[in-house]
Amino acid sequence: MSTLLDVLGASAPLAAGWATHVHWLGRRLHVARRDPLTGLRTRDAFTHRATVLLKDPRAVVLLADVDRFKQINDTHGHAAGDLLLKATADRLAHHVGRKGVAGRLGGDEFAAVLIDEHGAAADLLTVLHGILARPVDGQNPDVHTTVSLGWVHAADFPGEDLSGLLRRADESMYAAKQARSGLKRAGLGRIFATVAGRRSGRRGARTAPPAVGMAA
Repeated sequence: MSTLLDVLGASAPLAAGWATHVHWLGRRLHVARRDPLTGLRTRDAFTHRATVLLKDPRAVVLLADVDRFKQINDTHGHAAGDLLLKATADRLAHHVGRKGVAGRLGGDEFAAVLIDEHGAAADLLTVLHGILARPVDGQNPDVHTTVSLGWVHAADFPGEDLSGLLRRADESMYAAKQARSGLKRAGLGRIFATVAGRRSGRRGARTAPPAVGMAA
């Protein structure tokens, strides 16, 4: 009996140490899947969750890009830019909710997948566009910007994977940015957005006035 107790007593610290190590690994994995600035999922973590959500035909893929972000950084400093990115991430994550997923793809570009449970994605994203355009608490009042959005219903392009849907949403986003319409859905027809046009849209986004209208 004493031998068994001795064995158990000797193994207890090892078990406790292993449990601590497993917990530490779990925390490290969680941190690795989160963007350190915004707390959103990183590209890889977003891709994993988004791919699962796309099994639902009601899924909507969204891409968002902060307008004039480089100009804001250059004029008001990186602290102002970071504050804007954090606010954008928080608002996007709140709007998407727990049933969807939001991630930061890098820089000032964000992506999300949400489930359009009531067939009202256009209305919901119009509301989101307005929310993202609101002034940021604690921000310099001279900082004015909006976020251009492109989105696509997965059901409109059956058989396309996340990469293809993101590409369509990306084209729509830059079409919205060039048109200063703020929001655009990828249609069933061909999106007339050439590589040159996309690049000019990106350049123009850094110097053009904020998008104020509503238009994937």
